Amino acid sequence: MGLRLAGVEGVVVHDREHTLEALEQAIHDPEIAIILMTTIVIGYCPDVIYDKKLNLQKPLIVEIPDRHGSLKLGETIDKYISEAIGIKI
Repeated sequence: MGLRLAGVEGVVVHDREHTLEALEQAIHDPEIAIILMTTIVIGYCPDVIYDKKLNLQKPLIVEIPDRHGSLKLGETIDKYISEAIGIKI
């Protein structure tokens, strides 16, 4: 809601199927350079999203906490870095 007030358009999804559909549409839209996804949404299909984060040059996919916060964001960042460089930190 706060992002919409700032003029950022978005899509609300509640399951894996809709998440993947919205992600593919956003990836193929030349007007979109950054995709913001909440931790909960990434949890619907983390395998696909992390693969795209690592292998696509554009758009940039950024994980943000949802309105309830995220207790596992640090773990997610650690996992992402470990996958990217091949070293567990």
